[in-house]
Amino acid sequence: MRFLTAKRRHRAARPALLLLALLLMGALYAAVAPAARVSADTGNSQQVAEGKGLFQVTCSSCHGMNGEGSSQGPSLVGVGSAAANFQVSTGRMPMANPGAQAPRKPNTYTDEEVAALSAFVASLGPGPASPTPEQYSGEGLSAEELAKGGELFRTNCSACHNFEGAGGALPNGKYAPPLEGVSGQHIWEAMRTGPQQMPVFSAGALPDEDVRAIVGYLETLHAQPSSGLAFGGLGPVAEGLFAWIIGIGGLCLIAVWIAARGARAR
Repeated sequence: MRFLTAKRRHRAARPALLLLALLLMGALYAAVAPAARVSADTGNSQQVAEGKGLFQVTCSSCHGMNGEGSSQGPSLVGVGSAAANFQVSTGRMPMANPGAQAPRKPNTYTDEEVAALSAFVASLGPGPASPTPEQYSGEGLSAEELAKGGELFRTNCSACHNFEGAGGALPNGKYAPPLEGVSGQHIWEAMRTGPQQMPVFSAGALPDEDVRAIVGYLETLHAQPSSGLAFGGLGPVAEGLFAWIIGIGGLCLIAVWIAARGARAR
């Protein structure tokens, strides 16, 4: 009797129950999670889809159909919307011909198309997002903050961009572009993404308030009228060189002329 009532469980019963529970949980997640994700992404998915279509027409020949990169262009996975907005809105991309550096040129895209391309690139992987005006605007800064911006610019940027942001030459046919007339947003995006030869200045190295100070300094500097000969904004070295060549050189010529006349008078 005891033998008849006792039931032996098969050794595969427990794994089978566990597998069944996992299948039920997976089915429940598939039924609930996609609906929540779609409802949260409704406002952005359309823009990403438009950006993908535009990207595949104008950018995929160099960067691949899905931004994975190719022999003609780098991967865009993880560069963020800030890099895409900077490159496209400044006309550097699409690049007409391969060269040492992508020059700035007029932008041929509308604001909506630039935003759509930036949204698609941002969807490829996490990266620096496009900033808000509070992050880069140089308006309303005090004199102390502007002075700090000038000090930060001379310390971190003037070696390539010149003392007043007039630009400068770099090795191998590359150059640091002039910063006069460049918007605060593009300066912020360039500092955070490091286009061309420019290094990346992370928020840990230069927080947003420092970037705002630099932007404010440049805007204040370029708004001032230039007096006299600027010598390309090369700073005191160029001014001293011209002073030696023209000033001291002229005095030497005058001294030689006076000495020559004195010798003839005798």
